[in-house]
Amino acid sequence: MPLSNVDPTPQPGPVANNGVCFESEILPLFQSNCAKSGCHDAATHQEELILDSYANIMRKDIVAGSADRSKIYRVLFETGKDKMPPTPNADLTAAQKALIGKWINEGAKNTVNCNTSCDTAQFKYGANISVVINTFCTGCHSGTAASGGIDLSNYTNVKIQATNGRLVGAITHTAGYSPMPKDANKLNDCQITQIKKWVAAGALNN
Repeated sequence: MPLSNVDPTPQPGPVANNGVCFESEILPLFQSNCAKSGCHDAATHQEELILDSYANIMRKDIVAGSADRSKIYRVLFETGKDKMPPTPNADLTAAQKALIGKWINEGAKNTVNCNTSCDTAQFKYGANISVVINTFCTGCHSGTAASGGIDLSNYTNVKIQATNGRLVGAITHTAGYSPMPKDANKLNDCQITQIKKWVAAGALNN
C-alpha cells in the first residue's frame, strides 16, 4: 500500500472549531489506540510514526481534505498484518472511524478549546460515561492485551473499577493511583465530575 504524503496546506497551529474537534475528539483516540508502548509512541515509533500530538500525526500518511487518500484512515479498515490497531488490540468502533474520517475530510485542522456539549448534570452510563471511557480508555484497556489486565470495554468491568475506587483515583491523579489516561492529557473538569457523580449515584447501567 503506497504511503500518502501529508498535504502541504493543513493548518499548522490551533484554529477555531467549526466541525470535529481535534483536541477533545480526535487526539484522545490516537493517544489511546496508537501512541502506546510497542506501537506509535515516541520510544517505539513503529514505521517511523509517532501519533501523540497534532504535529506528529500530521507528519505523513494524512491528506487533509481526503480521508480516502489518507493511509492513516484506510488502515483502520484493513485485515491481517495491515490491520490497525493490530491484533490482539480491539478495533476502533464504526463511530470512531467515521469521526476520524470526517475530521480529515474537514481539513484535518488543529482545532482546540472547542465548545463542547459536556454538562455536569448529565451522567448516565450509556449517554455520557461510556463515551468518555471509549474515547480515552479502551484503546489500552480492552481485549486480550488489556493494559494492567484491566478491561474497560463493557459495563460490568467498568463498574468493578468504579466501585473499588480505582477509576476515580486514576482520572483525578490521586496519590497512590496510576494517573490516567497514561501519557496523555488529563480528562477535563466536566468529564471528571460526570464520572464522580455517576460513581456516587451507584455506578448504574443507565
